[in-house]
Amino acid sequence: LGSGQPLAPTTRLVPPPDAYRVDAPDLGEWFANQIQKQIDDMKAHSIKFAGFLADSIFSSDGVLPNPRGFLQKAVDVVHANGGIFIADEVQPGFARTGDAFWGFARHGVVPDIITTGKPMGNGIPVSGLLAKSEVLAAFSDNIPYFNTFGGNPVAMAAAQAVLNVIQEEGLQEHSRVVGGKLLAELSKLKERYACVGDVRGAGLFIGFELVSDRDRKTPDKALALDLIEKLRDHHVLTSVAGPYGNVLKLRPPLAFQESDIDWLVGALDKSLSELGR
Repeated sequence: LGSGQPLAPTTRLVPPPDAYRVDAPDLGEWFANQIQKQIDDMKAHSIKFAGFLADSIFSSDGVLPNPRGFLQKAVDVVHANGGIFIADEVQPGFARTGDAFWGFARHGVVPDIITTGKPMGNGIPVSGLLAKSEVLAAFSDNIPYFNTFGGNPVAMAAAQAVLNVIQEEGLQEHSRVVGGKLLAELSKLKERYACVGDVRGAGLFIGFELVSDRDRKTPDKALALDLIEKLRDHHVLTSVAGPYGNVLKLRPPLAFQESDIDWLVGALDKSLSELGR
């Protein structure tokens, strides 16, 4: 949910599990406690807890991939309170993180519901929903469901072709290897520019955080916005993310090659330099 979205009285948000900003010895336990606090608040207001929805790489929160496995304790809390875990895999799924085909698999958890979308068809409109049989039964056994546009054969053919290419061309391993090298090169910019507060990611999914004061970790949204405009002059298109709007979300297509790393990192280097940073 974006920060500008109004929340229903029955909905709660939890603070993002930001390892860069949260000072906790166990991020997983800290995050699980945040969820429990909101569940307790819902109970206090006579609201029955239904479930927890999360993008497993927390991309809109600024790309928060690590440490691997921290999501497990949060899911345990959800289940202990009678809720379900819904994994939004629109962005971290389909081999992008490199460590696993699905983003949630990096944390060793099995969701109750999985939602997928954009990368599933590589441009063709298609989405998918997967769920445990007992979860679907609670819906389908009581409510007749029909969808006029479900099962479009053209979309299904495109989705199948995407799966074939990911497997045949080894794109998961490609994401892991090339993404690791890209992360290493981007991290070198942190050594050169004091405005780069943190560089983090998994596979070809990287967050590049900008700050005005590295010691205080002060978010610099203005610089982030200037930087994406400057990058456009160097033929690089990206966007910002995170609650402060100061994190560049770098998600090159899976066709991104090792030979493209110098071009992307070079564009960032030139842009930061041209902005006087």
